Amino acid sequence: MVTQVSSKLSDTSQLRKSLGNPWQFRFYLLSRLPLAFFAGLRIERFDENISEVSVPYRYSTKNPFKSIYFAALAMAAELSSGIQALDAVQRAPKSISMLVKDMKADFTKKARSRIYFKSKEAKRFNQAVEACLQQNEGQTVTVHTSGYDQSGQKVATFWFTWTFKQKQYPSKNN
Repeated sequence: MVTQVSSKLSDTSQLRKSLGNPWQFRFYLLSRLPLAFFAGLRIERFDENISEVSVPYRYSTKNPFKSIYFAALAMAAELSSGIQALDAVQRAPKSISMLVKDMKADFTKKARSRIYFKSKEAKRFNQAVEACLQQNEGQTVTVHTSGYDQSGQKVATFWFTWTFKQKQYPSKNN
């Protein structure tokens, strides 16, 4: 027997409200992503269309070549798309798991100032979560996010492949 699932995601986003508060965001990072906390990641913008995360150029993020270490850039890039994915998952009427399956990066310039990663992929995440609910099958989506320095020059582009799967709970009768 197949039951019809309302795939409409909730319009309200508790995640956007809580992460929009700088103190709540810092607490979230410290409790869930401590490396991001110590690196100084910051959410610059987070709404239904765009998320922007920045990473500073400082002692905790730099490498011996006087630029931001690639792992710190990857962390900021992943968070810029990851908060959109997490937002779609948390607004779903059923439990959905999400995971990064693959990542690719292209570095075009040394990162020597605060870098801003902007992701405009929220619609694709919403579609993937809705399809996951409607079809009761795992979904995969590849999104990109680009990082720019303070002068507006592109320093890196990242592509992340995210997977979404509806959580299956064991029957209590078994």
